[in-house]
Amino acid sequence: MATIPELKDAQLQQQYESLDRPVLIREEAVIDAECLLAFRYEYPGQETQVDIDTDEFTAVCPWTRLPDYGTLTISYIPGESCIELKSLKYYLLSYRDVGIVQEHAANRILLDLVALCHPRSMKVTLDYKVRGGIHTAVTVEHPGN
Repeated sequence: MATIPELKDAQLQQQYESLDRPVLIREEAVIDAECLLAFRYEYPGQETQVDIDTDEFTAVCPWTRLPDYGTLTISYIPGESCIELKSLKYYLLSYRDVGIVQEHAANRILLDLVALCHPRSMKVTLDYKVRGGIHTAVTVEHPGN
C-alpha cells in the first residue's frame, strides 16, 4: 500500500512552504458595469423568455484568495430592452480577480442587469463548482413591475 511520505528533506520542506504566495485580489469597485450595453426590444408585449448561460464565470474567494469557478445562468423577460451579449462577457470578465463571495456576486449581477435593461422579470443563478466537498448554488430574482 502506497503512503504519502512525510517531508523529511529540509530543502523540500522549505520549497513546499514557499508555495504560499500572496495573491492580490481586487476590490468590488473594479467590477465594470459601465461596459454593459442594451438594445431596444421590438416586442415588449410578448412573454418571451431569454436564457443566457456561461460555465466560465470566475471570481476569487476573499478569505482563501483562491479562485472560484461556476456556471452563471440568467433568465429574463425583456421590458423595453435586451442585454447585449458581448458587453455582458466583458462585464463578467471584470469579476475575474475580484474578492467577492458567491451570494454577493449573484446579487450584484442581478442588480447591475436590472438597472441596465429594466426587465419584466429576471432570475440569476450562480452555481459554483464543488469546493471542500460542498456544492452551492445561489439564485436571486427580480419580480419586475
